[in-house]
Amino acid sequence: MSSLAFASFLMGGAAPVAMASSSDDAQIRALRLEMAQMRKEMMGQITTLKSRLARTESVSHKQDHMSTASAHGGRAHREIASGPVDPSVQFNEPAPFANRIHLANAGTPTSDRGDVMSWKSFRAATKSDENVHVGGMIVGFPKGRFTVASEDGAYGLSIGLAFHEDFGGFFNSGPRGNEARGAFNSFTSNMRRLRIPFTFRYKNFVAAVTPDFGANHNDGYVGLYEGNLNYTGLHNTILTVGYFQPRVTEEDSESSNDFFTLERPSITDMVRNIAAGDARFSVGGLHYEKRWWIAGYFTGQEWGHRNASDMSSTYYGGGSGSTVDSQTGATLRVAGRPVATKNWDVHMGASGISAFRLACNSTDAYHCSRSTSFGQRPEFDIGEANLAATGGISNAAQVWAAGPELGVRWKRLIVKGEYYHVGVQRDAPGLKSAGFQGWYGSAAYTLFGNPRLYNEKEGAFGAPGVPEAQEFDPARNHWGALEVVGHYSVIDLNSRLNDANAKNVVRGGQQTVWTGGLNWYPNRHFRIMLDYSHFIVSRSMQATNIYGRTGNSVAARIQAGF
Repeated sequence: MSSLAFASFLMGGAAPVAMASSSDDAQIRALRLEMAQMRKEMMGQITTLKSRLARTESVSHKQDHMSTASAHGGRAHREIASGPVDPSVQFNEPAPFANRIHLANAGTPTSDRGDVMSWKSFRAATKSDENVHVGGMIVGFPKGRFTVASEDGAYGLSIGLAFHEDFGGFFNSGPRGNEARGAFNSFTSNMRRLRIPFTFRYKNFVAAVTPDFGANHNDGYVGLYEGNLNYTGLHNTILTVGYFQPRVTEEDSESSNDFFTLERPSITDMVRNIAAGDARFSVGGLHYEKRWWIAGYFTGQEWGHRNASDMSSTYYGGGSGSTVDSQTGATLRVAGRPVATKNWDVHMGASGISAFRLACNSTDAYHCSRSTSFGQRPEFDIGEANLAATGGISNAAQVWAAGPELGVRWKRLIVKGEYYHVGVQRDAPGLKSAGFQGWYGSAAYTLFGNPRLYNEKEGAFGAPGVPEAQEFDPARNHWGALEVVGHYSVIDLNSRLNDANAKNVVRGGQQTVWTGGLNWYPNRHFRIMLDYSHFIVSRSMQATNIYGRTGNSVAARIQAGF
């Protein structure tokens, strides 16, 4: 302000004095040029001052958190303001340090869904990376996602991307005898996911809308991944209503951008689709702390489940245009983290899920059919056929599943696994309940780059991280991050094979999959995956698996996430 006062004094007082010396025209011309230059500089400083004065609430927030930023060694916040800036001019505000959130998954891939966070966290995130201030708005990439927000963060719009293109094929996987060949391509491709998450914010109210142009299992199907409203005003809590992916099982709580291998283990994919899965109507919430995590949801139908034009090819399959009473269910997941140190993380948890009233599909004016079925591909989703599948299970009154989860991280190594039992209660005379089970074990070791760490908000392990200084740049001997992964998965879809009543016998087959792979992250936004799998499936009642079947697959994925 002293500079502005001095400039005003020169313009108001120095000019008359100079003009009084009429004997020296050269000095007058020089003084006038100097005055014009000073006026130009002063106008630039006024423009900057107006912009900074408009940020009253943002400046107050910086002052409140200055000590936190200093304690964490935050780097200087890089800002581009409108108008020229003279560093010698001070406006009685603290140096703008970045209040970076030190989450366990910092530098890892962005989420494949709307990133719902509290207003407080959103304001901090918008200040952690380079941004541009334009007309009272902030434009930047907090957590790697394009965002436009008001200066105080009350209004915000974020647009992201989850791009997964898979290609590969099967070999030595042909049919036996007179089995149907099935869709086991020697080489093909599939746009596995093409999601564009839109996140709209007003303070602690957030709407997430994510269309998916890679829905279902084949190219060309467009669907809705999520469309929900959220409230984030409670500490470390997200309350949600709408079409959503309820968090159940450790694998399902992870973003698909963080998976060890291309697909989830068969048992977790099977369990989540009982009453959760993507695009499921949900009402509930989650809460997390450093040492524990809990989430529960009441759930209904999947998006598009009653659309007659879709019939059996809804977003995730199994829909019916004759549904007269939609499904209802619930999910619950609890997890603890008893050990959390620099070198060790121990994760323990349990998940339960139930469809306590299955969808009723009308068969005539007075009766309806409630049934269910289970089937899984050999963990490579390019449109291939199911080998392990139960077929329809009639008179299904209720379906449920429950089981534990365990994970351990030691430095760069992570080992984790889950087990689930699945039950089907039947309500017709002479029919007994059916039971199925499955489990998996996975391991990942980060060869170079930042290792996988624990994500408190998801209650699960994130992907390896690639700090900006370590991004792929051969000229500087920087190679990003590389990890090697291994995976063993089993599902048993056989039930009561020796029962005297044939209606109680379910021969879905037992499927075992061994997978090994490499994941390379040149930076936080891109990943290349390569998986080799060997599968063994005992005989089932599927036309593609009358005698049992084995085979192999090689698959790759190119991934982009913003």
